[in-house]
Amino acid sequence: MAMDEAGPPKRTYLVVIDDSAEARVALRFAARRAAKTGGMVEVLAIVEPQDFVQWGGVQAAIEEEQRLRIEASVAASVGEIMEAAGIQPVIAVRSGDPVQEVRGFIGTRLDIAALVLGASGSGHPGPLVADFTGHDSGKLPCPVMIIPGSLDEERLEVLS
Repeated sequence: MAMDEAGPPKRTYLVVIDDSAEARVALRFAARRAAKTGGMVEVLAIVEPQDFVQWGGVQAAIEEEQRLRIEASVAASVGEIMEAAGIQPVIAVRSGDPVQEVRGFIGTRLDIAALVLGASGSGHPGPLVADFTGHDSGKLPCPVMIIPGSLDEERLEVLS
């Protein structure tokens, strides 16, 4: 849990990220919001387990590769925003069913102020958006922010 030197946990925006453009827009929104509110950004990447993995080391290597890709994506997408605000994002990689992993992750953290998800500009919203805005959405211990993947930088700045 993120703590100020003098007080309560900082507000943390949890962004679930993958290689999609809408996930990067959600990350930029969360970074701007955290910078404006004195909060933090935590990035969660989920690697779905491989059916054919016979050795645990292979899954660990896949997760480490994902972590490196996410770190590079975070640096490229929001490095300047976070650097200007003095925010160091925390990156977590989990393996499993994405919906269950996000629910489990949020359930262990009191400092998560919002789950920030990106929605594609057209078509199906994706499994996380569909699940977390569906019939079980009222069971989450934090708000869900759905960020349209079609937002441009100017609009992101205004809204965040």
